Amino acid sequence: MFEAITDSIRGALSLIDRGRLTEANIRDGLRQVRQALLEADVNYEVAQDFISRVTEQAVGEQVLKSLRPSEQIIGIVYQELVNLMGPVDHSLQIKRDGMSILMMCGLQGSGKTTTCGKLAKMLREQGVQPMLVAADLQLPAAIEQLKIIGEQVGVPVYSEDPAKSSPLQVCRNAVADAKKRGNIKVIILDTAGRLHVDDELMRELELIDSKIGPDQALLVCDSMTGQDAVRSAKAFNEALELDGVILTKLDGDTRGGAALSVKAVTGVPIKFIGVGEQLDRLEEFHPERMASRILGGGDLATLLEKAQREFDADDMMRQQELMRKGKFTLEDFRDQFKQIRRMGPMKQIMSMIPGLGGMLDTNPDIDPEQEINRIEAMINSMTPDERRNPDKIDRSRRNRIAGGSGTEPSDVHQLIKQFQGMSGMMQQMAGMGLKDRLRAVRELADGGLMDPNAQFAKDKQRSKRGPLDSAKAREKKKKQRKDSRKARKRNR
Repeated sequence: MFEAITDSIRGALSLIDRGRLTEANIRDGLRQVRQALLEADVNYEVAQDFISRVTEQAVGEQVLKSLRPSEQIIGIVYQELVNLMGPVDHSLQIKRDGMSILMMCGLQGSGKTTTCGKLAKMLREQGVQPMLVAADLQLPAAIEQLKIIGEQVGVPVYSEDPAKSSPLQVCRNAVADAKKRGNIKVIILDTAGRLHVDDELMRELELIDSKIGPDQALLVCDSMTGQDAVRSAKAFNEALELDGVILTKLDGDTRGGAALSVKAVTGVPIKFIGVGEQLDRLEEFHPERMASRILGGGDLATLLEKAQREFDADDMMRQQELMRKGKFTLEDFRDQFKQIRRMGPMKQIMSMIPGLGGMLDTNPDIDPEQEINRIEAMINSMTPDERRNPDKIDRSRRNRIAGGSGTEPSDVHQLIKQFQGMSGMMQQMAGMGLKDRLRAVRELADGGLMDPNAQFAKDKQRSKRGPLDSAKAREKKKKQRKDSRKARKRNR
C-alpha cells in the first residue's frame, strides 16, 4: 500500500536531512515532495496547497534554528498529511430506536456490492442486525452476487424480479418488509452502478434519496483509478450530498493519490477502507495511521486491532504459559505463523511494524511469504519428536529434513540454532502484553529466524550456481576437511 509515494517522499525528505539546512535546500527538497505527490496521482491543486502550507512552516526561523530541523520538517509533513485526509467520523448514525437506512452508491467495478456485504458483516459483529437490499437492477448478476454474500455473512437479502420492478419500488418494499420482520436495525441499499457518471444514474439515485430518505449516503470508490475516483466522488457529492466515502482495493494501490485527494477535493471524509477481497477486510480509515505509514513509521495500532480480532485468546494463553516455562516448541512456533497469516499478507503486516517496512523497501526482492514457507517446510519435514526436541537432530537427520523440505542441511542447522537462541527472548515475551510482543517482532526479524538480508544473499548465491555446482562445492569441502584431519594426525 502506497509503496511508490512512500519511497518518493522519504527519498525527498532524506535530501533535506543532509548537511546544513538552509531555506534553499528545504525548498529544493519540498519541490521533490511535490513531484512525488503528483506522480502518486494526487490532485494538482491539492499537491500545490499541501506544499505551500508545509513550506510556509518549514522555512520559519524557529525550524531553521532548532537543534534537529529535519525532524521538525518531517513532523510538519506528517501533521499536514493528517490534516489533508481528516478529520474523520466513523459513526454511521445508527438510530437507537427504529431503523436506519444506508444508501450505497458507486460506479460499476468499484467493489460496491462486496462492500455492502463487508459493512453488513461489520454491523452484525457489533450486535446490529442489518438487511441487504438488491436495488441494482441493471445487472442481474449483481442481485445473485448479493444473495451469495448475504448467505456468507448470515444476513437477509431483499430482492425482486428486475423485469417487474424498479429501483425505487424495490427500496420501498424492502423498508416495508424490514418493518414486518421486526428485528432489522439497519437497511443497506445496494443501488445501481454505471461504467461512468451519467444523468440517468444520478436521476435514479436522486429519486431514491428524496423518496426513501436514507440516513447516510456512502460512496464506494476504487482507489486504483486515482483521479477518476476523485472526479466521480465530486460528481456524486454534488448530486447527493454524500456523508462519507469508502475506498476499496487500497491494498493494491501503490500510489495513494485518491486517499490523499478525496477529502480535500470533495470535503467528504473517507470513513472506511477495503484492504482485501475477503468479507472481513474492511477497516476504519485513520488519517494519522495512514500518514505514519506513508512516512515509513509503521502502524502498530491497526496491527494490534487485527491481532486482537484474529488471534484465538485461549490458544494465546496456552502459548504464553509454554513460553513462560521454556517449553515453547517448533510446533508451537509453526502454529503462530498460521495465526499471523490470518491477519493478511505478510508484506502488509511487516509494513505496519516500524522499521520492517523500510527494510522491505531497501530489499524489494525479499518475499516474507516465501521465507515463512521455507521455515514451515523444514518444520513439517521433522518428526513430532524432533519438533519437540530439536537437540536430537544430528547430521543424518538434518540431511533427511533438508531433502524433504527442498532446502540445504545448513538451513536446517541455522533454523535450529536460531530457535534455540530465541528461548530467552520467548520467556521474556511471555510476560509482555500483545503490543509489546509486536514490537519485539522487529528484534526477532533483525537478528533472528527471518534475517532477510542474510537469506537473500544466500538465495542469490544459490541461484548463481546450479545443483551440480552445489554438489561439487560440498564434495570440495568434504575433501578439505579430510585433508585437514590427515595434516593434524601427521603433526601429532
